[in-house]
Amino acid sequence: MTRNISRRKEHIGRSPYEMVFRGEKKTEQTSMAVIDFNLNSLNETEINKAEELEPFINSKSTTWLNINGLDDLELMKKLSVLFGIDSNIMADIMNPSIRPKVEEFENGLFVTLKMLQMNDKHKISAENLSLLIMKNFVISFQEVSGDVFDPIRERIRKHKTKIRTGGADYLAFALLDVVIDNYIYTLSELGERIENLENKMSDTFNKQTPSIIKTYKQELNHLRRNIKPAREMILTLAKMETEFIQKSNHINYKELQDNINEANELADSYREMLYDLLNIYHTSATTRLNDIMKLLTIISVIFIPLTFIVGVYGTNFEYFPEIHWRYGYLAMWGVMLAVAGFMVWYFKRKDWF
Repeated sequence: MTRNISRRKEHIGRSPYEMVFRGEKKTEQTSMAVIDFNLNSLNETEINKAEELEPFINSKSTTWLNINGLDDLELMKKLSVLFGIDSNIMADIMNPSIRPKVEEFENGLFVTLKMLQMNDKHKISAENLSLLIMKNFVISFQEVSGDVFDPIRERIRKHKTKIRTGGADYLAFALLDVVIDNYIYTLSELGERIENLENKMSDTFNKQTPSIIKTYKQELNHLRRNIKPAREMILTLAKMETEFIQKSNHINYKELQDNINEANELADSYREMLYDLLNIYHTSATTRLNDIMKLLTIISVIFIPLTFIVGVYGTNFEYFPEIHWRYGYLAMWGVMLAVAGFMVWYFKRKDWF
């Protein structure tokens, strides 16, 4: 399956505001989990219907609703009515291939970007993540269950004052911060493998190196395709003047800028390193080939005069001065060895090998 952004043929020409799932179904059933909290209380629960959210809407506490699965059209329509979410926002949420963006609507902020994870086999997966940031509510939409937000859940459970009292906008910052930190972690993991390859290249010559570099380039390009648009989105978000981000939390969103810039610089750095490694490999291969050709040339040059001597004494003339000489054969070998030894000494002196 390609990891590049793709568009299904049946979706071409549809209205961009039409609420329809435009991706590949990855879950059998949509699941919803709610964490409702304030400084003194915490309520975690699984829900099955949108109507079960009504008690949380008017609550003064902060509520985080996490939804796994984007293909339940009826649920999306109910959420749209329940929270007053524009149809174009819901259409973007149901489109996993959408480019990272931030958009303000009447009742909140819509933010979407890719959530990157590296599995045990060192394969990088990208999943679309959408966030709705409202007054006291944060809704996160994921394609599948399993994410990078366990540290945030633990912070909420362990009664950390800042996240319990910071409001929905601070919770959204914490979620985005984990996603971007995971960019840096994933890049660091890939970078460690690239650096290990660089160390191995300095020790041994391996014909498999170009294919390894190609694999790393594909992984890095996949990361860069997701990180660079996310950087543009974060820069826009950090500059926004909106009622849905408190002034006291603006400094936190500025911190997101620094983190995404670090991730972007890491990606560019490793990209240049891979190009350098490929150039080093080609240079090493060329040098190795030149050394082989030099050795073969020296051997050929040494044998040229020896071949000449053997050729002369291999001619079939009846009258040959040395042919009846008792020590002629030994003398010929002595001359040949002397010539070969002199040439080897001369080449060594010239540092030709």
